[in-house]
Amino acid sequence: MEDLLSISEIRSRIGQKIRVAGWVHDVRLLGGINFVLLRNREGIIQLTTPKKSVTQEILDAVSSLHPEDVIICTGLVKDSKIARNGFEIIPDSITVLSASATPLPLDPRGITDANLDTRFEWRTLDLRRPETTALFKVEAALIYGMESYLRQEGFIQVFTPSILGGISEGGSEVFKIDFYGKPAFLRQDPQLHRQLAMAGGLGRVYDLGANWRAELSHTPRHMSEHRTIAPEMSFVTDERDTMRVEEGMIVSAIRSVLGSCTTELELLKVSLEEPKTPFPELAFPEIYPLLEGLGHKLPEDSDLDRESEKLLSEHVKNEFGSDFFFVNRFPSKVKPFYVMHVDENPRYARSVDMLYKGLELSSGGQREHRHDRILEQIREKGMNEEELKWFTEPFRFGVPPHGGFSLGIERFTAQMLNIASAKEAALFPRDPERLQP
Repeated sequence: MEDLLSISEIRSRIGQKIRVAGWVHDVRLLGGINFVLLRNREGIIQLTTPKKSVTQEILDAVSSLHPEDVIICTGLVKDSKIARNGFEIIPDSITVLSASATPLPLDPRGITDANLDTRFEWRTLDLRRPETTALFKVEAALIYGMESYLRQEGFIQVFTPSILGGISEGGSEVFKIDFYGKPAFLRQDPQLHRQLAMAGGLGRVYDLGANWRAELSHTPRHMSEHRTIAPEMSFVTDERDTMRVEEGMIVSAIRSVLGSCTTELELLKVSLEEPKTPFPELAFPEIYPLLEGLGHKLPEDSDLDRESEKLLSEHVKNEFGSDFFFVNRFPSKVKPFYVMHVDENPRYARSVDMLYKGLELSSGGQREHRHDRILEQIREKGMNEEELKWFTEPFRFGVPPHGGFSLGIERFTAQMLNIASAKEAALFPRDPERLQP
């Protein structure tokens, strides 16, 4: 596809005639010499039309262009010390493939600011902003790095159901749907079916897909639909085995971004470094006095709140110089029924969260694989044992110790790029107020 030559490929064709296509990013009519900035997924290319060097037809074509017209152009590549990429194209033909209406409801150049709601309302125009394009290229590289690592470590990709016949984690934050006249629910997490894959002997799997939570949350961190990458592995010694896999996956993700997204990181003004491993680990109950020493008293047996996450992140950054760290051994009472309790101190669970720059990115740890303990913990949570029989019955027939985690892709991308809202890292975000486009 000659129309989609990379910037470096075009630069290597100085003195040659090529064809390029894309959107009109901007038109600058300066009399003696006019410029068209042509934008495609490879970047922005400068078309230069000196009045003395091009035909009147080309001059007329340029003067009639509007921002976001889709055009195709043929022309000569010339070296240029002024153009942003070190070259310019002198066109000998310009064809409008699709004319844009005016005025635009959103300016992809970013000259006129737009709030987040407007950007999501006109998301297709917003996606044309170079910064937004860069974000999704980084996100794609991040996912590629995570998947590459997992596959190298022997994980296979599986697709677990999105439609469930019951609530998997307790609580009411689920979307209820009609399934051929019977009640069903969109999954909150592919957790239980990943565990059944361990019961089935698959050994190492990961799921990559959407999850749904019917939270009436209006924070920049929450969405009604979000995507996760979720590995699960058998024959773990304890929850720290899952932490080592997660570290490797994170390092591979960042290495992938650093290796393929230099231009995008520069455009987004992000300085990124490969993190050192192992990541620091903090654990309950020692976290309670640590937080109190940092000026925030948290009641015993309670979960971390946002203030706790921020204070612990600052502490880890100051003490260990790391943006990543694990929180381990959460109180059992705040975790789901399938999490393994610490046998010698069942008040605490083999449950692990990973935080990055002050925000929880993942939750996981070691699961309970012993049938009698699973039933006991279901009863402790006040859940219906009969309704969960589809999940618990396989554990009667020999299931190895296993564990895993689920990491939020949009959150990871947003934190990495210092973007305030995780919703910006969703192509078409869904929250309590937004169901379209």
